[in-house]
Amino acid sequence: MYEKEAPSAKLQAPRLALMMPQLKDINNLERNIMKTSEAIKITGSMTRTSKMPGLSYSLPAWECQTGAKLRKVPGTPCFGCYALKGNYIRYPAIKKAQYYRLASLVHDSWTMAMVHNSKKSKWFRWHDSGDVQSVEHMQKILEVCRLTPGTKHWLPTQERPYLPAPEDVPSNLIIRLSGSKVDGPRSTAWTHTSSVVTKGATCPAPSQDGKCRECRKCWNKRIKNVSYGKH
Repeated sequence: MYEKEAPSAKLQAPRLALMMPQLKDINNLERNIMKTSEAIKITGSMTRTSKMPGLSYSLPAWECQTGAKLRKVPGTPCFGCYALKGNYIRYPAIKKAQYYRLASLVHDSWTMAMVHNSKKSKWFRWHDSGDVQSVEHMQKILEVCRLTPGTKHWLPTQERPYLPAPEDVPSNLIIRLSGSKVDGPRSTAWTHTSSVVTKGATCPAPSQDGKCRECRKCWNKRIKNVSYGKH
């Protein structure tokens, strides 16, 4: 018996080409038919803080990698972290929901579920609590942003090892690398940054009842650095 000869690449190529539209249609179908209840079951619920103009996604600050080190060091923005006090710890359900979202990051349909959840909001903030967990997590976020071009995304992070190549960042996403010292120099390791200062903050929220209101500086790529008053 002779093994059946494998079809040549020339024969396979047209078949693959015929399949590509079908694969695209399957992806579009998955994107359109997912129900909100199904998406929330995968990713956990979105958060809506009183300050923000849109939705956000909260992970447990206890699991920040760089932040876990910085919060032990006086003079850093993470020392006395706001996400480790107040309502974040007052209500056990909040912490439980954050750990549900953290566990969801490895779900096969997490990206498409987050597309469904975030596309409803014109302005979206990643991680009002917590931070990026891995290179894979960052890549999933980039894909969510690519698939939601009608949403402006803002991602603040301390996780320098997980920053993507600048050319891989979608036009509707701004990643702001957070400074590691209060009143410290602006980082030159990334295109856009944020900092914490004791005076001269550019974030107007403290003078606006703690709300963004009409301000969108954090999402604005023309603004290289946004500074926040120390909590």
